[in-house]
Amino acid sequence: MFTQLFRNWWLFAVRGVLAIVFGVLALIWPEPMKFALVILFGAFALVDGIFAIATGITFHKYFERWWALLLEGLAGIMIGALTFFWPNITAIVLLFFIAAWAIITGIFEIVAAIHFRHVIPGEWAMIINGLLSVLLGVLLFVFPTAGAVGLIWLIGIYAIAAGILEMIFTFRLRGLLRKLDSSVAEA
Repeated sequence: MFTQLFRNWWLFAVRGVLAIVFGVLALIWPEPMKFALVILFGAFALVDGIFAIATGITFHKYFERWWALLLEGLAGIMIGALTFFWPNITAIVLLFFIAAWAIITGIFEIVAAIHFRHVIPGEWAMIINGLLSVLLGVLLFVFPTAGAVGLIWLIGIYAIAAGILEMIFTFRLRGLLRKLDSSVAEA
């Protein structure tokens, strides 16, 4: 039943790598990122949403709450598309888009992780990732007038941390696949 989840560990790896790349770019180029952030964030949210939907659909037969990943993906695609349709939006509107996306996707990630806790040891990485996402969203709503560079750095650090936690979860899945494959080979 969970073999499909383990075999598709790479879906989580892609999401983690994308988050880390986005975060590093935000830290390396904060000034040019003010304008480019709209495009980069839109692309990140859109691609992350697509992979979340693919993951949810892939596991719909195996998990009751597969819809949480599906909804997370739909939220990401919606927020990503909005940033492309309104590229000249003000920094404060983009900030609120990012904050809303972080809170929504964080909540759905926590819901999915709670369901995984009965099956996969190490689901804590997904829970922490979801909590970090909600925390980022709340901080962005509470302190919207903070400096643009500071916000870009905050978003970059969050993206790197979220990507690392996603990769930790990925390696747990991959390890469980190896364990499963070796059990099958021995039988």
